[in-house]
Amino acid sequence: MTDERTTGWFPKWTLTTADHVAPDERLPWTQTMIAGIQHVVAMFGSTVLAPIIMGFDPNVAVLFSGIGTLIFFVIVGGRVPSYLGSSFSFIAVVIAASAYSGSGANTGMAVALGGIVAAGVVYLAIGLAVMKAGYHWIEKLMPPVVTGGIVAAIGLNLAPIAVKNMSGSEFDRMTGLVTIVAVGVAAVYAPGVLRRIPVLIGGAAGYLFYAIGAGAFGMGKAIDFSGLAKADWFGAPHFVTPTFEWGAMALIAPVAVILVAENLGHIKAIGAMTDRNLDPYVGRAFVGDGLATILSGFFGGTGVTTYAENMGVMAVTKIYSTIVFVVAAVIAILLGFSPKFGALILTIPVPVIGGLSVVIFGLITATAGRIWVENKVDFSKTKNLITTAAAVIAGAGDLTIKLGGFTLGGIGTATFGAILFYALLNRKGHDEDTTAMPAP
Repeated sequence: MTDERTTGWFPKWTLTTADHVAPDERLPWTQTMIAGIQHVVAMFGSTVLAPIIMGFDPNVAVLFSGIGTLIFFVIVGGRVPSYLGSSFSFIAVVIAASAYSGSGANTGMAVALGGIVAAGVVYLAIGLAVMKAGYHWIEKLMPPVVTGGIVAAIGLNLAPIAVKNMSGSEFDRMTGLVTIVAVGVAAVYAPGVLRRIPVLIGGAAGYLFYAIGAGAFGMGKAIDFSGLAKADWFGAPHFVTPTFEWGAMALIAPVAVILVAENLGHIKAIGAMTDRNLDPYVGRAFVGDGLATILSGFFGGTGVTTYAENMGVMAVTKIYSTIVFVVAAVIAILLGFSPKFGALILTIPVPVIGGLSVVIFGLITATAGRIWVENKVDFSKTKNLITTAAAVIAGAGDLTIKLGGFTLGGIGTATFGAILFYALLNRKGHDEDTTAMPAP
């Protein structure tokens, strides 16, 4: 018998109050709003950090993360729970193409935006090709052992950022640890609805701990609210139009290939979390992400990608309802037009963000294990063991490779390395000796 929720472009979301909420289910609207706010908080740190590093306007990035998420939602028919935020894969090439000095506004932003649009076009073309030719060739190119390795590499690659943010001083480390413990305690012991918002509770606990320690006891630098007082409640962000130069486009456009692999890894991970086969939506996911990147680039935003931070929130809360991401997207759009909110977010102490990141990035890494276990990946086979080992360490160590004017960061190196290395070791007709690589 066919489930009526699977017919049509969008599913028919059914109301539930269970602890595990499927993509085609929804919570009561009040809880849905709270869950959406939590996803906004989860994505905000990285979505704001990336444009700051590149000299872009963070409010524009937040605005188009919301718009991009809605585009993605429509293209995948509300079947894939995911949020689109600023992609860190663009940082190195954008800085190189725009000759950014590293501080203040990026005066070469327009040239870089042309490259971001070009990357989106390439990404879109790949998505259309997958939709036409099918997705099975991607499965052969990236089986569970490879995708699991990529997901693990993504989480571990981000680990130094999280740890650094909570390691400035002994007080910072204490704040980060308080935040981590608060998230865990809320996720396990909080009553009722509160158990669904551990990230918000942990962030609030860490913020309060830091504010009291720094403000009342002088243990750290007091939170500066002067920027918040001066900021307007409403105001349009600073839009910038792109300039298309072949050199910058050639430098930035290949990032699309990294986004394809990253997005595929995320979809595989979400599929494992939700116990759903999301592979049929891979091509549409690429198309949605590509269109979102193109639109963002045309107005001064960063390239976007499916967000690991929000995957972490789903892993904690077990709420996979795609309606939650519509709420999060609308909130992000509204906040993109509020300089006051941007100033408020900037008051969050760095060690609090670091503590939240430790939990979220760790959960991403742990998802790799779930992919391997549920797909029964056999690590007694040397090809699986060595492919995973190389990918994880390349990603964790941020192994960077320069190919002409194109720089491949740790995640890109781990991604392409895992794909190519596995293809080399998995040649047809080769009988593998599973005892050739004994455990140390």
